[in-house]
Amino acid sequence: MSSSFHQSIFYSQHFLKDPCLVASLLDRCHIGHDDIVYEIGPGKGMITEQLARRCKQVVAIEKDPRLSALLLEKFADMPNVTIHEGDFLHYRLPRKTYKVFANIPFNITRAIVTRLTTAEYPPEDAYLAMQKEAAEMFLGKPHESLCTVLLKPWFEVEIVHRFRRKDFVPEPRVDVVMLRLRKRGPPLVNRADKQCFRDFVVYSFTTWRPTLGSVLKGIFSGQQLKHMRRELGYDLDTTPTSIPFELWLNVFEYFKKIGNEQAMHTIVGSEKRLIQQQKRLQKVHRTRRSW
Repeated sequence: MSSSFHQSIFYSQHFLKDPCLVASLLDRCHIGHDDIVYEIGPGKGMITEQLARRCKQVVAIEKDPRLSALLLEKFADMPNVTIHEGDFLHYRLPRKTYKVFANIPFNITRAIVTRLTTAEYPPEDAYLAMQKEAAEMFLGKPHESLCTVLLKPWFEVEIVHRFRRKDFVPEPRVDVVMLRLRKRGPPLVNRADKQCFRDFVVYSFTTWRPTLGSVLKGIFSGQQLKHMRRELGYDLDTTPTSIPFELWLNVFEYFKKIGNEQAMHTIVGSEKRLIQQQKRLQKVHRTRRSW
């Protein structure tokens, strides 16, 4: 195997090097013999091998065709391991109960988390090794963000392990943790209200005004805002990122209670428009890189 191949493997992702550490992590995770587990970016298959020893089925998704070939050969005699060559971000997730355990590429962390948590059938449980800074962002530290307010009604988020940098090869220049995303049952927002909540939050974060109170003037009357401030006992004249997550749930409930048809018309489609805008920006960025 060529040295350039080794470089493409080892410098595109940071790989755990101790199978005993992986086994120890799995012992502490809620993953058992009846589980179907998906792995993203398996590399040479060390985590895959540990998963196969304790799971009903392992589906490993590897983008690099050379690594996929290596994995197919390595696990040819293990019927409970399936290797899929392709980009996880375009992979069709199953319509059945499954879990995820993976040491993911740091540069697409947000895209992977978004893909998992917004899927029609999201995982029951996901354990993802990622940069500490990214994990804290998903926790809402030091403050909430659009991402966290959209995530938390459906998932509990916690850091379950802190790695040493020397646990990886090559050794990363950042701190790494294992983040757990556990699907709530039941969620904090009713299924019927899911898209309305997401549109309301996206509208609130992406309407470029200095405070949440000034944003909400676009959908509430002045009298309604005064009443909401009294009822919630919170000053809304602060930025959306300064609003605690629990208060977002209360503000949304108030919106449902007194929002009229015009208010609903104002927010509807906000998430879809944001996604379309992001896709256009990504397309422009790709075009400029090709110049």
